[in-house]
Amino acid sequence: MRAPDPVAEVRRAVREVLVDAANGYLAASRRTKSPLIIACSGGADSLALAAAAVHVADGPVHGVVVDHRLQDGSGERAERAAAQLRDLGAASADVVGVDVGTDGGPEAAARTARYDALRAASRARDDAPVLLGHTLDDQAETVLLGLGRGSGARSLAGMAAWDPPWCRPLLGVRRATTRAACAAAHLTPWDDPHNEDPRFTRVRLRREVLPLLEEVLAGGVAPALARTAAQLADDDAALSALASVRLDTLVDAAGGLDAVALVTDPPAIRRRVLRAWLVGRGVPELSDAHLRAVDGLVAAWRGQGAPPLPGGLEVVRAHGKLHTLRARGPARPLPPHR
Repeated sequence: MRAPDPVAEVRRAVREVLVDAANGYLAASRRTKSPLIIACSGGADSLALAAAAVHVADGPVHGVVVDHRLQDGSGERAERAAAQLRDLGAASADVVGVDVGTDGGPEAAARTARYDALRAASRARDDAPVLLGHTLDDQAETVLLGLGRGSGARSLAGMAAWDPPWCRPLLGVRRATTRAACAAAHLTPWDDPHNEDPRFTRVRLRREVLPLLEEVLAGGVAPALARTAAQLADDDAALSALASVRLDTLVDAAGGLDAVALVTDPPAIRRRVLRAWLVGRGVPELSDAHLRAVDGLVAAWRGQGAPPLPGGLEVVRAHGKLHTLRARGPARPLPPHR
């Protein structure tokens, strides 16, 4: 049997996601010539993605290479990646330098800086979709991280194929396929030494944990984790849709939430209603521990208060309704729910 053509496999993945997951984006682009943005590091995943997108899309494809400026020579490597994008046929390819902070550790800080730069690039081109090169292997690592941290079903659902402006066409494609696609297309990817550095959690997962699981469980672990993510994503989408409808019936004109009516809902719906309400009231980065504390004002009401929340807010219950107020003290971390 003939081996699958890696170039064709990557192109097919890009085409399917742009048509299906991005709500028919590719079909619309044939009429409007709408732009796409490719986030490209110069690595095999994003380079294979860029080559496929340039081939598939009828509208202009614009490359963005984020230079985190964390390694010697990063600027030159970023320029080489941009040059490869232009050689592939990208309408433009810009290098964007960012300043990486320290919040959350080096991985999280770099990710925050990168995504901020990419969001700005999207807004500058009429909220164009930003294509990211995350693969099935990245999805498996994400699910495993969420499982180990007890992050719940939302985290175990992994990364979404379409989460505007982010579009991830390669979540069903193996990392080995993108590398093979680059080789077949005579592209030279850059191998980031950080991807081999055991100081980073993901690197140890990739190099130590997943290979051990593959050995113990006789293979197929990464695809199984990705399937788990897809199944949980479907469940979460259905429950979130129900919660959205329910939320509309519970909020009054002043933004208060009817806790008396909400208490009868199943926990999976109730907490999604609370999460959506809190996010809508301006609470950022809501943790599971904070969400459960607010849920206690509904499901286990004994006249207690709730801790201050991120964003300088707190929730109070009065006359059977929840309201958000400016907190009198800073938000404090809560222990994880056990």
